[in-house]
Amino acid sequence: MDKYGIIGNPLGHSFSRGFFTEKFAKEDIDAQYLNFQIPEIGKLPDILRENPELRGINVTIPYKTEVIQYLDELSDEAREIGAVNVVQIRNGHLKGFNSDIIGFTKSIQPLLKPHHRKALILGTGGASKAIRVGLTRLGLEWKYVSRSPREGMFTYDDLTADILREYEVIVNCSPVGMFPKVDECPAIPYEYLTPDNLLYDLVYNPETTLFMKKGALQGAIVKNGLEMLHLQAIASWEFWNE
Repeated sequence: MDKYGIIGNPLGHSFSRGFFTEKFAKEDIDAQYLNFQIPEIGKLPDILRENPELRGINVTIPYKTEVIQYLDELSDEAREIGAVNVVQIRNGHLKGFNSDIIGFTKSIQPLLKPHHRKALILGTGGASKAIRVGLTRLGLEWKYVSRSPREGMFTYDDLTADILREYEVIVNCSPVGMFPKVDECPAIPYEYLTPDNLLYDLVYNPETTLFMKKGALQGAIVKNGLEMLHLQAIASWEFWNE
């Protein structure tokens, strides 16, 4: 029986195992999908050695960039983004892909209006790298927002009403607000949001995050990351079986 799985830490929030287990049952695919919660990326070789039937893995927080050192090959998109969330395994050869960009662009594109020209990216981790490239491909300028001062980035304290009017799309790529810490949200000045703003949260558990609730109260368009997850999971399966 073929095996697939996901590596990350923690994995309690992950929807991937349920998605693929249901897919395998529904489509009568003789395979199983496992969670591999590991304390450090250095445990990956052990997982591969102990599970020779593995044909592919997903990679989630915090290993999307760290995993690259263990791969034999990268797709063009994964190389451009600098992060991997899908690994194809063929006869010991590991090739990295990025399906986050596919899920994100297909998911956000229908919500974009002509006035949506600039975006803020909240968080600077592995997921944000795919979002950055995705926004560029969609024709939007972007700027990172970081908790600490860094060259070429805003800090949360920098954000003003004028900035939120200029950067009308705001994408939360941080885990802030994810279950179980549902009473937390990124520290943006929500009172300056208007119906022209679009707030997109990569978090999908809870279904409506505090970030989204506060945006909706100001009339902003809001969306969570669940559709993105479904789309990137479908793309993962295609990468594993191409």
